[in-house]
Amino acid sequence: MRTSPDSEPPSLPHDPAPLRQVLERVRSHQGPGAPVVVFDLDATLFDNRPRTLAILREFGDSLPETEQPLRDAVAALRLQHMRYLVSDALELVGVVDPSVVERAIAFWWARFFTDHYIRHDVPSPGAVSYAQACYAAGANLVYLTGRDLPGMLTGTVKKLRDERFPIAVAGAQVMLKPHAKMGDEAFKRAALPSLSRLGTPVAFFDNEPGNCNAAVELLPEADVVWLDTQCVPNPPPLLPGITMVRHFDGWA
Repeated sequence: MRTSPDSEPPSLPHDPAPLRQVLERVRSHQGPGAPVVVFDLDATLFDNRPRTLAILREFGDSLPETEQPLRDAVAALRLQHMRYLVSDALELVGVVDPSVVERAIAFWWARFFTDHYIRHDVPSPGAVSYAQACYAAGANLVYLTGRDLPGMLTGTVKKLRDERFPIAVAGAQVMLKPHAKMGDEAFKRAALPSLSRLGTPVAFFDNEPGNCNAAVELLPEADVVWLDTQCVPNPPPLLPGITMVRHFDGWA
């Protein structure tokens, strides 16, 4: 596990062995019920850094010409600058004035958690083919995300469909938070026990160590896989038994 959740590049190489193990469990599953594979979306199946980059560039374009130096600094942002915290990304291009950072965060916050900007997200390497393979092998797929139902359902379903993830078919469903103010981990802790209604949970993929630890507690028979991408600052240590991948390539 990396020493800092925002360090570049991740400290450990990608090992696709956990992906192969999950797929083999799906193929060899003998009940009760169908095998269930749970995927988070942001920073797991999808790289949402392009969403943040698009919003920050829009923020820069909205600035008046009297703030040209700030416009130029924001225009210098690139995908590799994106961090979990907007303030950390801005610091990398020299934008550190607290009042400016506050304005940028407010601009980002009003847009990031909305349907419209989901279109900028990009599937993680191998994510589409891996989800398709799990589904073809007989898994019920659950996209368990901290996105909220009122603000992000339409954009989420459209993006999954457009990128050709299994969706709107028997055995594939999306679960979103009922409202934006609910904490992600609290939502997932409440949702995980209900997954037994769909079959036997055999795998859980998420980028947040806290969510992975919750899955270890609540889905003791499942393989829990942490995505080493981006996560909240100062996350809890991963519990024993959790494996790690950086993306979904290399399983075939």
